[in-house]
Amino acid sequence: MYYLIHSYFVMTIAQNVRNYLRNKPYLLEALEKNIVNLSELSRQIQSELKTDNTNAVKAALRRFSGELQKHKQKREEKVLALLKRSNIAVYDHKSVMITSKEIQSKNSMKVDLPGKYVYLLDKADLPERINTLIKHENCTMIVVHSPEELEATPGVVAFLTTLLAEQSVNMIEFISCWTETIIVVEKKDSLKTYEVLSNIVG
Repeated sequence: MYYLIHSYFVMTIAQNVRNYLRNKPYLLEALEKNIVNLSELSRQIQSELKTDNTNAVKAALRRFSGELQKHKQKREEKVLALLKRSNIAVYDHKSVMITSKEIQSKNSMKVDLPGKYVYLLDKADLPERINTLIKHENCTMIVVHSPEELEATPGVVAFLTTLLAEQSVNMIEFISCWTETIIVVEKKDSLKTYEVLSNIVG
């Protein structure tokens, strides 16, 4: 009977540890990268969960950390394999406009949002008289064209955005549409963006 009760409480603590960590994405990332002090984190979690069972918390944390690292490795292997089969196209002289009213433009991409419209268009197609909420001119659009498996491969968007964020690249717009991943950056960031992406794509 004691063994059953003990096992139940250990399992409950393990589940509570997992639930606690799932709401802390920064901790999940640190655990995935194996860059966190498990003993110190165990003490913090133990305090948060208000439990005295230090061994159960630390064992649950170690087990969950190992699972995360294996899962991350498999996920990144799939993502990298897909990106290696992709290719990049670069388009300069692009502009991003956000307006409160719809405009007529033949050569543009448009996204309808509540109360506003987002346009991605060539610099030459910019309307002369239009009230804009936000306008970004002289941008570069980088398109990553991937196989159709992109749609069923989790983690591609997260991988690309994290990769660029770590290089301090600010994305003006980001659109993921079927086999196309569209990234719009300022002209000054275009070379860095291309270099970062070309190291893993194609």
